Amino acid sequence: MPDFASIVLAPALLALVSWWFGTGIILLLVRLPKAWFSLARGFWTLMSLLAVFLAAKSMEDNTNTNAYMGFISTIVMWGWHELMFLTGWICGPRKTELDTNLSQWARFKQSVEVIWHHELGLFLNFSLLVALQLGNPNHTALCTFALLWLMRLSSKFNLFFGVPQVGEQYLPTQLAYMGSYFRKQPVGVFFYTTLTLSIISWVALIWQAKSRQVTITCQWVLLASLLGLAILEHVLMMMPLSLERVWGWALKTTWPSASSTDASDDSLGLDKPLILPLGNAGLTGRSVVDSK
Repeated sequence: MPDFASIVLAPALLALVSWWFGTGIILLLVRLPKAWFSLARGFWTLMSLLAVFLAAKSMEDNTNTNAYMGFISTIVMWGWHELMFLTGWICGPRKTELDTNLSQWARFKQSVEVIWHHELGLFLNFSLLVALQLGNPNHTALCTFALLWLMRLSSKFNLFFGVPQVGEQYLPTQLAYMGSYFRKQPVGVFFYTTLTLSIISWVALIWQAKSRQVTITCQWVLLASLLGLAILEHVLMMMPLSLERVWGWALKTTWPSASSTDASDDSLGLDKPLILPLGNAGLTGRSVVDSK
């Protein structure tokens, strides 16, 4: 029982809490008045610099402590990218709605223009982790970031091809134009393909552990739990679920306005659009790729 609690239960709970609490914090911060965005971004940047240092330290040894350190550090780094994106600072050069009557390829190009600065930031962060990983045995930080990025890309392409639940009603005010890039329609072949491949990967992980083909470690449980949460977020693209049921504490918090003029314009209203930031595992999150 002590081994089960420390090797399985504790890391699984940490992954769940990180997904739930990390997503909630981002939802909370993007509802700040715009005048406060710089302060929030600056504070999270300082945390992320510390996270990069701790991620590098976590790679040096295969201990449970190092696995936790690498996982949490990566969640902080991922949260930085989501905060920069959702506050409208690092998105893409295009900041207008999708043009109408476009071909599939033209719609795709405009969609990429909306988000490619953000994707470049993720690529540079991943490249940094790869460089830090060289010669070190613990891959928790690198694998966590890779999993978050891969499942996020899956979410984006599913939004490109279309899903029933796109979450456009939750976009923060500064990204309202992105609502035009969502495609809302019944799920198709691409969704079922990506969901099936994800589930097969997760089941294979569980089967390997059950058949003792791999040793169950803290690192293994953290990654398996995160993949499970990413799969859950994909499933939620098929069914309606109000985010207030899960993150009501973040969505219903009222911030005092930084001035008498920005209170109504700068906060995230519950009747406005949002992207699951961590998304897709939250953290892995739903993001913009295309529309109608």
